[in-house]
Amino acid sequence: MIELLVRAAAATPTPTPTVDPELVTPGPVGFAIVAVLVVVVGLLIWDMLRRVRRVRYREEVRAELDAEEQAASAPDSDADEAGPKS
Repeated sequence: MIELLVRAAAATPTPTPTVDPELVTPGPVGFAIVAVLVVVVGLLIWDMLRRVRRVRYREEVRAELDAEEQAASAPDSDADEAGPKS
């Protein structure tokens, strides 16, 4: 049984390429297209990071302004509740 399998495996022909390998390579045009895509994706990532950073900074500034506003209004409400100090 094993001998039959060995003979079948040995008798299997190996395929020979029928297409010229130079015709199926991307060539300079394919390289140029890939290079342009890499540059475009790089620019998109750079712009996205810039926008995300800007949104994060705006949120930090808003939080600081809210904290300052609360700190400015907190002593006024504390003084009203405690009454005048002697």
